Amino acid sequence: MRKFTCLLIVFLSGFFGAYAQSFSVSGLVSDENNMPLLGVNVIVKGESRGTTTDFDGNYTIENVSPGDILQFSYVGFEAQEITVNDQRTINVVLQTDSEALEEVVVIGYGTQQRKDVTGAVSVVDNQTLDELQPIKVEQALQGTAAGVNVTPQSGAPGADININIRGIASNSVNGPLVLIDGYQGDLNTLNPNDIQSISILKDAQAAIYGVAGANGVVLVTTKTGKKNTAPKVTYQTYYGIQEASREIPVLNATEYALLLNESYANGGQQIPYPNVSGLGEGTDFQSAVFKQAPISNHNLSLTGGGERVTYSVGGSNLDQEGIVGGDKSGFKRNTARVSLGVDINDYFDVQLNATYTNIARKSINENGLGSVLFNALNFAPTFGVNDQDLAGRLGNEIINPLSQIENTYNDYNLDKLNGNFSLDFTPIEELVFTSRIGYNLSKSDSKTFNPEIGADVYGPGKVFNNPRSTVNQNRINDNSYTYDLFGTYEDRYNEDHHVTFTGGMTVIRQWGDGLYATGYDVPNNSYEFADISLTTGTNDGLNNSSYVYDIRKLSFFGRLQYDFKGKYLVSGMLRRDASTRFNPDNRVGYFPSATAGWIISEENWFDSDTFNFLKLRGSYGILGNDEAGGAEFYRSALTGEATYVLNGQLVNGTAPGRIANPDSGWEEAEKINIGLDLRLLQNKIDITADIFREERKDLLVAGIPVSGIFGGAAPGAGAPTINAGTTRNQGAEFAINYKENFSDDVRLNVSYNFTYLENEVTEVNGTDFLPGGAFGVGQPQPARMEEGFPIGYFYGYKTDGIFQNQSEVDAHPAQNALGAPAQPGDIRYVDINGDGVINTDDRTNIGDPIPDFTMGLNLNFTVKNFDFTAYTYASLGNEMVRNYERNQPNVNRHAYYLERWRGEGTSNEVPRLTTAATSNGVFSDFYVEDASYVRIQNAQIGYSLPADFLDRVGIDKLRVYVAGNNLYTFTDYKGFDPSASTGEAIGGGIDYGFYPVPRTYMFGVNLNF
Repeated sequence: MRKFTCLLIVFLSGFFGAYAQSFSVSGLVSDENNMPLLGVNVIVKGESRGTTTDFDGNYTIENVSPGDILQFSYVGFEAQEITVNDQRTINVVLQTDSEALEEVVVIGYGTQQRKDVTGAVSVVDNQTLDELQPIKVEQALQGTAAGVNVTPQSGAPGADININIRGIASNSVNGPLVLIDGYQGDLNTLNPNDIQSISILKDAQAAIYGVAGANGVVLVTTKTGKKNTAPKVTYQTYYGIQEASREIPVLNATEYALLLNESYANGGQQIPYPNVSGLGEGTDFQSAVFKQAPISNHNLSLTGGGERVTYSVGGSNLDQEGIVGGDKSGFKRNTARVSLGVDINDYFDVQLNATYTNIARKSINENGLGSVLFNALNFAPTFGVNDQDLAGRLGNEIINPLSQIENTYNDYNLDKLNGNFSLDFTPIEELVFTSRIGYNLSKSDSKTFNPEIGADVYGPGKVFNNPRSTVNQNRINDNSYTYDLFGTYEDRYNEDHHVTFTGGMTVIRQWGDGLYATGYDVPNNSYEFADISLTTGTNDGLNNSSYVYDIRKLSFFGRLQYDFKGKYLVSGMLRRDASTRFNPDNRVGYFPSATAGWIISEENWFDSDTFNFLKLRGSYGILGNDEAGGAEFYRSALTGEATYVLNGQLVNGTAPGRIANPDSGWEEAEKINIGLDLRLLQNKIDITADIFREERKDLLVAGIPVSGIFGGAAPGAGAPTINAGTTRNQGAEFAINYKENFSDDVRLNVSYNFTYLENEVTEVNGTDFLPGGAFGVGQPQPARMEEGFPIGYFYGYKTDGIFQNQSEVDAHPAQNALGAPAQPGDIRYVDINGDGVINTDDRTNIGDPIPDFTMGLNLNFTVKNFDFTAYTYASLGNEMVRNYERNQPNVNRHAYYLERWRGEGTSNEVPRLTTAATSNGVFSDFYVEDASYVRIQNAQIGYSLPADFLDRVGIDKLRVYVAGNNLYTFTDYKGFDPSASTGEAIGGGIDYGFYPVPRTYMFGVNLNF
């Protein structure tokens, strides 16, 4: 009996022991806001066994034993490990990984985990914005997102910034569609501190926004509060000093006089400066114009949330003065923002966002012939700071730049209210309906006062002389709303099939009006009285003008996303758009696209300790564009001018403006993309690579010549807009990020990206080419859009050094047709067509303003409480036209003329100086320079006070930092700023004396409590 009892005890012990070592564990996985998480990976550490959470965040895992470690991992959240004892239920709350917020990607009418994204998407998060502290949002995209090229139109406060995604495809509008929390908005009016993340859709993924997605889409998500969090106050401020990042070396007074004497002597004229010994350095008008200028920024916000309510409110103030113009140049931006989310009940959620922006800007003449910097470069250094060219020696376009600033009065003010209101209805867990309306309401006014200026101020014959004082004023109203109504159904079947369907409609209306007027004879010739209501004079011409527009669009869209076992991903989209810009017969466009992905690392046969994630993806789609300027293309508005004979009297009136074209239709962009996403070494290395191609067809082109019988040359009129061109952009992108936490105190993050781009115009209909830009005075337009060449390429003469002697001149084809017979010391031009004479037929491609490569290299390094960041950017392979030098005998010159030709063998690059006629001033590659550059955009050192100290004073975070923006630019370009562009597709790379982006030194404080 004893033996039996012992055996029974041993048997039962083994039985219950076996039972105790093998049981199932279940539970709920949620985020810090108690929201269940779908698709969380739950595995037994060291084994391949595991499962994923269902739609409600629930999981069950079988055959778990005490001592096993369960790993919970989800993209965008910090992984957790929990050791199992004898518990059968384990609920887990995953914490958001602040360094992986970019893993959740906004893709249009929804979000997607980055691992499931099948399109080409770049993300810039709020951490990057905090580190760069950009004045404008657009600046944060340069060098941080592959395929995105950002160029400033000017470094002046408040100046516009161009964004091009994967090249320039259209001859008209190339900027992307910008959506802020779902509504069409403007980055220029946003406070960067209000932004949570920016997603950039670059390929067919943007087809969900078919109506205007051809140029890419920028999706901005602003900050909101979080549920069940205490109120959090954030204050950010910085103060900085700006200075000119570069000055162009020009001749001082002695050098100027010596070279001018040489020029006069070579021209057979009496030298103007017989004695140069007392001239010295003279006046440096660049230094006189450039001043150090302050910039300051303050941002205050309050965020938090309860069980059903989240909130975020804030305000900001930015005050930036210009480095040129003193109190005549500046930019002030004030914003106030509120974001409120309310869960009304289990079925209805409400979200409200509203932003008010006020902008006040003063500006000077920034770029172009006659700008302040143009005059600073060309005004002779022998003049004193307050001297004027009263003898008219410098020609009629050059005046004292300081006097020009003194007599400049330009004011601009903008008030804008924008935001959205959305209502989500969730009848069942798998289905959400969203009704959302976004709005933009803006009013602006500007005033320009031109005082009466006689010849005794600037000098006789100057184009700046003004016989009558005038004031130009305008008031503009621009409004829009976007209404979206769509539903999203998401469900998982048999744990293997994950389906998401999104379908709905969008209504867009853009409307507004503008009024322009001029008043003459301002009382007291003073800005204080510069208002049209006070002017006393009249004018025989048209003194006012106005416009009105109303554009409407209606769209229907659908998208189906499917993945099988989380490794085979497909998505199909179709959008139907209608735009009132086109004739009713051509109004509707259909824009389909498809994307697919294969997560190779999810395959059972994929087993690698090195490769943690590997995905192959591709996309194809057709996207549309109707943004080519003008409200309507198919009919004319009465915006032209005409003179009529009524009752025997001449009467000024209106006439049709731009010629109508009822046959105009949509631009279409056919986009193809193949990409690879790869993560290595425990996700420390993240790689993304893409190759892409875009064919832009049926370009909406304005300016194709038409017969004069149609009246296209009449005042206020113009050629019709027609579908008349095709372009191609193709290239590759690569981005790599390395992140290493050496310890809790030492962390490193390095990222690098580059983009390679080829651009070509493949077709232009109705004409051989479209010209653009300007060079010098009276010369043909130097840029072209022409089949077989990059859009906006430079068309001129190719050079082959300098003639060294008369025998070289005699042996070379004659250059008389260019303006004068060649002599030793003149530029030698290439006979392109080999006909033995140099003339207009020898012009050719001499440069391309579009860079071949753009790159970004960014570093973030943290040691205990100290942090260091550096952002650099490079643009390689682009050329720029040097057009800031006036071709007049007495103006100042660039210092490279110190290396001019003075006799045989002295120079083979810079021509001789002479007052006699030469052909050296025609547009050639002598004026086209390599504008490649590498720029240190930002470097910052910060220190965060220790947490134990801050806890005692009730502060969550206090960080102080010093930073430098636009610290240095490495380039061979001779001008002020190789990064600038006017933004024009044809002629954008011509430098008329670009106002340089300033170098800024800042001290800042970030405070959270």
